Amino acid sequence: MRIRLLYFASLADCAGRASEDVESAAVHPSALYAEVGKRHGFAMDATRLRVAVNGKLVDWLQPLADGDEVVFLPPVSGG
Repeated sequence: MRIRLLYFASLADCAGRASEDVESAAVHPSALYAEVGKRHGFAMDATRLRVAVNGKLVDWLQPLADGDEVVFLPPVSGG
């Protein structure tokens, strides 16, 4: 299935882009993060992230569907 990924902060830096479209057989965000994390060398453990699908924060085992937009949200610090 085709998934639209959005990356922010350190994940965007590591991936070298803010977004990408991927073909994946991942059935939930956890598997998708493992897949793209391996390709981009993400060092951040998924337990430190939040995940959103189609604009809603969801559980890491939320089923994915073709055309979904997935956002991996790292912790943010401000000042």
